[in-house]
Amino acid sequence: MRNRKFILLAVLILVLAMALGCKKSETANTETVAATTDTSTSSASTAVSATDTSGTTTTNPMTSSTTGTAMAVALSDDDKKFAMKTAEGNLAEASLGGMAASKTTNADVKAFAQRMQTDHTNANNELMAWAKSKGLDLPTQPNAEAQKMSDDLAKKNGAAFDKAYMEAMVKGHDKVVAEFKAEQKKAKDADLKAWVDKTLPTIEDHDKSAHDIAKKLK
Repeated sequence: MRNRKFILLAVLILVLAMALGCKKSETANTETVAATTDTSTSSASTAVSATDTSGTTTTNPMTSSTTGTAMAVALSDDDKKFAMKTAEGNLAEASLGGMAASKTTNADVKAFAQRMQTDHTNANNELMAWAKSKGLDLPTQPNAEAQKMSDDLAKKNGAAFDKAYMEAMVKGHDKVVAEFKAEQKKAKDADLKAWVDKTLPTIEDHDKSAHDIAKKLK
């Protein structure tokens, strides 16, 4: 009997010991998992932070929106002034050419006017493309002086219109040729200078044709 009680006591002690051991093991595992989770969370937070920083650098709207502005500021005042004035001139020449082509009955004047429409529209498209690449906004309408000239010419017809139109073309192209030659010498932007070099011969040919036709109308 005494041995039996001893055996039962030993078994009870063994069960209690195993129970305590399991509890300690579970507690240690829980702490390990918690520590691992905290470490993973910290790593994930760091990764997100790094991603956010990278995203801010590459998609910052201020960076992309100021690129064009920076390029425009880099252009010299003379280059910007020339480009804006030339754009207005191209628009005016194309518009007046359209009017003249529809009003005149003179073959020479009509051919010249149609050429003004085509050449100055093409030239202005090229100039606009250059300006866009530099972040520069150019006029999209002729200036007030050109509009007044258009209004005055619209009131004339026949030979009077032809003479007034061609005289305006002579005066205008004389001035434009001089402006292009001046820009050739002082242009700071290499792309603009290349366009001026390319376009000047056409403007000079316009000027010569305008003089020749105007002489015939006197």
